[in-house]
Order: sequence, then structure tokens, then C-alpha cells
Amino acid sequence: MSAAVALDDIAIRHYVAPPGLLAGRVIAVTGAGDGVGRAVALAAADRGAQLVLIGRTVKRLEAVHAQIAAGGAPDASIAPLDLERALAADYDGLAAALGTRYGRLDGLVHCAAQVGALAPIEHYDMLTWCRVIHVNLTAAFALTQVLLPALRASSDASVIFSSSGVGRRGRAHWGAYAVSKFGIEGFAQVLADELEGGTAVRVNALNPGAARTRLRRQAFPAENTAGVPEPEALVRPYLWLLGPDSRGVSGRSLDCQPLSPPLPQV
Repeated sequence: MSAAVALDDIAIRHYVAPPGLLAGRVIAVTGAGDGVGRAVALAAADRGAQLVLIGRTVKRLEAVHAQIAAGGAPDASIAPLDLERALAADYDGLAAALGTRYGRLDGLVHCAAQVGALAPIEHYDMLTWCRVIHVNLTAAFALTQVLLPALRASSDASVIFSSSGVGRRGRAHWGAYAVSKFGIEGFAQVLADELEGGTAVRVNALNPGAARTRLRRQAFPAENTAGVPEPEALVRPYLWLLGPDSRGVSGRSLDCQPLSPPLPQV
């Protein structure tokens, strides 16, 4: 891993992405129809990237696509994919379509996730456990694996896994969600180590932290959201990792939250 690269944590969280930062880059984002994924997709398109919008709900993806088009950004592609139910052929089909249209992939951002249930392990529902682990971890593996050839075809590719504070320090009742995010942290480290030196693909994990999203509302339905950041406030480290300013940085686990008193993590 690129441990020799010194990082300024404050600067990364407050990174100002210049116009055209991602011009000419093809970037795929999962969970692009909502929440942090939507915010990252719109911010990347605004900096010149061609987006591949991956998600379960076509209507939401179409809304993001329309917003990108209205802003004059490069034309985006919609790639519907239900990570809970997708089969091998669905992943292969997406990879083939992406390869045919673009020939390469310069960025892959994993934002899709399910929170499942907040319950003690003793009472955690087995089917919920399997579904959350599958969507949050196994599907991320499957999609990354089929897209690796396209990533290897890039001269500067970045893979970003969205992690969580409970994926670094476990907390009671977070069950499968926390375990899946621990898995994401480990997967990112393994993949970064495998790709170091022989490819131009770098791999990192980002913890968005608290954000005003549907996922957080499921976890904290009674929360006063006044002090919770909008997803758009958390995209700066994503843009930094997707652009050329982060070349040489791989195998890291970084944070997105502005430095202020922390909110409960998701």
C-alpha cells in the first residue's frame, strides 16, 4: 500500500475541486439515484465526468440523468441493476455494455447500501442478515470483479468503497450493516494490495459519516435533522480521490465529515 504518501486529513475534507477536474473521465456510481451516491454523481458530472448511473430504481436514475443534462454536463448513461436480486448474467451484461460504449472505466464509486435492522445479534433475523451482507458486500465484490478489466484499461483509475464509522468500531445493535462495512474496509485493503505496482488502479475507502439520507432516516427515524449535513456537503473527498490530485494514494480509509463535533455514525 502507498503508506509513504503523506495525507492532510483536513485538506482532503475541505478539498475544492476545480472546474474540469474530471473532464474526459468515465465514472460509474452505484446508488446513484439517491443520497450520497446521487450527490457524488452530480458533483462528478459538474466537473466534467461522463457518468454511468447504477441503481435499482429507474425513475430516480432518470431524474439524476435529467439533472445532469440540464446542467450541460457530458451525457450520462443509466444502468439499472438491483444488487439484491442481480445474477451473474446481469453483472456481465453491464460490464459488456460499459466496455462497448466507453472502452474503459476511470472511476468506480460504491455508494449503494441497505441498513437492514437495528437489533441485538441474539434476535437478528437471518434473512435480513443475508440480504444486507449480500447488497453491501457481496454485490460490491461482484461488480468490482467484472469491471476490473475496464478499470485496468484506464491510465488512472480510482475505486472508492463507501464505509462507515460502525465498520471501523463495532457498536451494539448495528448487526449486519456494521459487519458488512467491516468487510468493505477489508476488501478495499486486499484489493489495493493486489493491484499495487502492476496497475494504474488505486483503491480506497471513505466514511461519509452522518448525512441527511433515507438510509439514516431508517436508522434514526426520530432524529432532529437540523444539524445533519446534506449529502452534497460530503462529496469533497470523493472528488479528490477520483481526480489526479490523489494519484499514488491507495489502501487508505478516510473520512468525509467536516471537522466538528461528531454525530452518531451510519
